[in-house]
Amino acid sequence: MKGIARDGLEVTGPNVASKPPRIVFKARGGDEGTAFPLGRVVATPAALKLLTEAGEHPFDYLARHATGDWGELCAFDRRQNEIALREGYRVLSSYDVSTGRVWIITEADRSVTTILLPENY
Repeated sequence: MKGIARDGLEVTGPNVASKPPRIVFKARGGDEGTAFPLGRVVATPAALKLLTEAGEHPFDYLARHATGDWGELCAFDRRQNEIALREGYRVLSSYDVSTGRVWIITEADRSVTTILLPENY
């Protein structure tokens, strides 16, 4: 499964030319300045399309997520994220962009972080 490098991201899939791409990169996370490891980072095609249409880059939102800026979450969800950091549960961030909203979710085991649209959850 060969990937095509683009702008610091790797587009991978069984057949990159014929299937919707999935963007993947390795993030060490837990390094100085980050709140927790991100694991493998993937993004849905719909989320990437929304960010592209807004003129935004996913790395900007990943950086916010990894440093504990949860975006537009209610007080309850913010508290849940703080508990998740201590207890090892999944972490959610929600960001408004000019063309909609994206979520970023890091799994409880910190093996993967997904950028997606709320309606794709």
